[in-house]
Amino acid sequence: MASQLVQESGVQSYLDRIAGVDQAGGDARTKAIVRRIVSDLFTTIDDFDVTAEEFWHALHFLQEAAPEFGLIAPGLGFDHFLDIRMDRADKAAGIAGGTPRTIEGPLYVPGAPLAKSFARLDDGTDTGETLIMHGRVFDLDGKPVAGAIVDVWHANTKGGYSVFDPSQTAYNNRRRIETGTDGSYKFRSIVPSGYSVPPQGGTDRLLSAIGRHGNRPAHIHFFVSAPGYRHLTTQININGDPYLHDDFAFATHDDLIPEIVRREEPEAIHAENLNGPFSEIAFDFVLHAATDTAETELMARHRAPAVPA
Repeated sequence: MASQLVQESGVQSYLDRIAGVDQAGGDARTKAIVRRIVSDLFTTIDDFDVTAEEFWHALHFLQEAAPEFGLIAPGLGFDHFLDIRMDRADKAAGIAGGTPRTIEGPLYVPGAPLAKSFARLDDGTDTGETLIMHGRVFDLDGKPVAGAIVDVWHANTKGGYSVFDPSQTAYNNRRRIETGTDGSYKFRSIVPSGYSVPPQGGTDRLLSAIGRHGNRPAHIHFFVSAPGYRHLTTQININGDPYLHDDFAFATHDDLIPEIVRREEPEAIHAENLNGPFSEIAFDFVLHAATDTAETELMARHRAPAVPA
């Protein structure tokens, strides 16, 4: 018997999307089997109150035998389902507001260089459009959070992530930025591209069998943390991407699609000390106060090791 949460219409529709039931292509029997497996695993997670940490521990065990489980998990909706459960728990506890959480993904690397207030993320070798992103970190009362760490990482214009992509320099498009006394952060980088799962890999073959694709829209990942505040895991999407609302990992959130403005006026270009037009995103993060120390910490899961100095 499915859990009450899994039986809800929203989750049932989500399962249809995961299994490609709403897509014309693919094999009907494979769709039905995938839907049952994912539904049963969702039920197991909910019935046994499996924590996110327990899920990632189990996933790491499977990854040792099959590395693409790190892509299969978001592709089959598990990453987002964990967020659904945490959002539901917050609602039940009367916790509202703040920047929405969304999935971390499998490509974070700890130990990125730390800068104060401003950082340049890219190493200058990518010819993509320059991106200037800035904003502030606030608490729920609108008070700036000084000394917060904005840990940011994203792909290059070919959809590759440094460390995982050996053609890139270490920590390219990865930095940690400590907010100023007014809670402000700012960085310069390039507008990233989306990516697809490895062609003909295990994830691609599984998704193709149920009539789905393995594309992610362009996005930028963030951890935002500060003493006394909940650790936030989130990402923003680049507005206008063709896969914006068709993300194979189901990570798109309407409140995480900021406007991206192309700046061509000479005054703006000069102010940023650039040689030509650039894109700009303004986005503020809002943090919840933590109720215990555990909420301030990064979720425990297996991640790539830091790059040796």
